[in-house]
Amino acid sequence: MSLPHRLALTALLLCAPPLPARAEPIGAFYAGKQINLIVSTGVGGGVDANARILARHLGDHIPGNPAIVVRNMTGAGHLQATNYMFAQAPKDGTYIAAILPTFVGYQVLDGRGAQYDARKFPFLGSADVENANLYTWSALGVKDINEVKSREVLMGATGAGSYTALYPTLLNNVLGMKFKIVSGYKSTNEIHLAMQRGEVSGRAGNFFTSLKSQNPDWLRDHKIDMLLQFGAARDPEWLDTPLLTDLAQNAEQRQIFQVFSAEIALGKVYVATPGVPEDRLAALREAFAQTLADPAYRDEIERAQMLTRPATWQQDQVLANDILGLSPELIAKAKAAMETKPGDEQRASP
Repeated sequence: MSLPHRLALTALLLCAPPLPARAEPIGAFYAGKQINLIVSTGVGGGVDANARILARHLGDHIPGNPAIVVRNMTGAGHLQATNYMFAQAPKDGTYIAAILPTFVGYQVLDGRGAQYDARKFPFLGSADVENANLYTWSALGVKDINEVKSREVLMGATGAGSYTALYPTLLNNVLGMKFKIVSGYKSTNEIHLAMQRGEVSGRAGNFFTSLKSQNPDWLRDHKIDMLLQFGAARDPEWLDTPLLTDLAQNAEQRQIFQVFSAEIALGKVYVATPGVPEDRLAALREAFAQTLADPAYRDEIERAQMLTRPATWQQDQVLANDILGLSPELIAKAKAAMETKPGDEQRASP
């Protein structure tokens, strides 16, 4: 090759864009690493219990078999964990989270303190889809939710973005009930202890399987009265307990209640951080689905008296987009329905 030809070839090679680096194999990336599983609730609740069981099996289905380490991050009604996952957690596939689905609706219905965009969270799927509920300590003697229209009932709450505060507030504003919210508890376990001490009389936002697995004696010994459930249809085991939408007295109230019932269909949802490389996200989603079908996982869930009624990440994405795409008119009505009014809330004693 003549010198001019060699010079021309050299110039061409120097000016050409570099070849893309080959992606590191999934197994090679995860081998010897750990995945942090952030849980937005306190230790001992149903979401936490499900996450800890999942953590014992998920790594078996991820190439490289990383260790899964559960970290509870409570605060601000699940906002702390959600904000952390969106803005601070590494975006390399080593962080995932179990967060109550309230974070989706909260973005459009309130948004105070929200430093995330739910549209950008990559869903992994839901471990179980079930109804939430509202109950009171039986010593109170309230047997029907409509009784709260004429008597004050103290309800424990963890924070403004949680179901523990949202549901009583919604019922106060739309139906004129007299729930008084006692907020500031660090976890739902603290609320349950407060119920037993007589500091508060009830709690909203628990899930039926969580209640059955964590406090089976409350059901067996009739220590609580189940007043209401939240979801698309009544739970097969609680057909006599009304749905939130059953309480609607007109079409507008039904529309508002349906907004707050829709996100329950997301269930015990798991997400990764925005920006995770697509191949690692695909591996995490596949591993999540395989874990939910794993006989060892399902056996442990059954022994814990919990259920596995999963939803795919695609189903979660559709539901989330529906909530995030609500009309401005309906959002305005729903916002008004969830505003805490003066006198409806007090802080828990330290």
